[in-house]
Amino acid sequence: MEKSTNATLLLDEETLSRMLGFYGEQSVKPTSEHMLFLIKADGLTITAYKKIHNGLRSVVFQGDNAEYEANMWAKLAAVPTKEPEYPPKKKNVVAKKEHLTWRDQIGSDEVGTGDFFGPVIVAASYVDMELRSYLMELGVADSKTLSDEKIRDIAPKILGRIDYSQLHLPNAKYNKVVREGNNMNAIKAKMHNRCLLNLRARHPRAIIYQDQFAEERLYFSYLKNEPEVCHDIIFATKGESKFLSVACASVIARYSFLRHMDELSSKYQMSFPYGAGTGVDEFAARFVQKYGKEELENVAKTNFANMKKI
Repeated sequence: MEKSTNATLLLDEETLSRMLGFYGEQSVKPTSEHMLFLIKADGLTITAYKKIHNGLRSVVFQGDNAEYEANMWAKLAAVPTKEPEYPPKKKNVVAKKEHLTWRDQIGSDEVGTGDFFGPVIVAASYVDMELRSYLMELGVADSKTLSDEKIRDIAPKILGRIDYSQLHLPNAKYNKVVREGNNMNAIKAKMHNRCLLNLRARHPRAIIYQDQFAEERLYFSYLKNEPEVCHDIIFATKGESKFLSVACASVIARYSFLRHMDELSSKYQMSFPYGAGTGVDEFAARFVQKYGKEELENVAKTNFANMKKI
């Protein structure tokens, strides 16, 4: 069957704005006064027209990638840009509306990227309507707003109930891939991508959210050599406070990070600090006195500025 080379969508103003931001410099000067904008990408032409139909504008996709790109934007346009608040403020008509707009979702987040000691951990979680209620009752929220005690309490209760994917990058391996030329954002992108692919394979209809740490085009550039890439992601800064699946992922990742730090403390008989501040520098000096500077390779991110102070 011959692949479709044409597709037409009716899209709202917000989606059109996101589209322009996504394609960036591939936007060119319109060739007709009836065009709102014109995009020329590899194997693809996208034309948005000024005429409005019931608040929507017609967008025509042409080229080898037309069907794929149109499907992507159709999917994104169907998703609310702001999820209903959780927990609902009032259990009335608003709650009923939230029920109607809720979509099964996958969300990903990471921890450990600002900590001198400990691994980088990325987690992704799948949340459907049934799990949504359960997670809200537990008090799941952005892990940065929860105490470590709260994380240790609720994380074990949800790990057996939800589908999730998690990766952790030990310090020795982190230091190795950094020396190979990867920066922190590249490392995070590859870890997020794998976690999201794992869950998407099991829940192909779920909407995918990610706590944004890099501009979309830059994020995907980090993945250009990956054998498989998860697309159709909705990126949002402070995603942990907007999407329950991202908040859940942040709790799982934080819980795993806490446990890894517990293991380090137990192994070296020293209580490892979090972050990268002055207290961390003082602890690192004591650690080096006891175990030697070479051992930092196995417990710390040696490309951090803290290393210069030791």
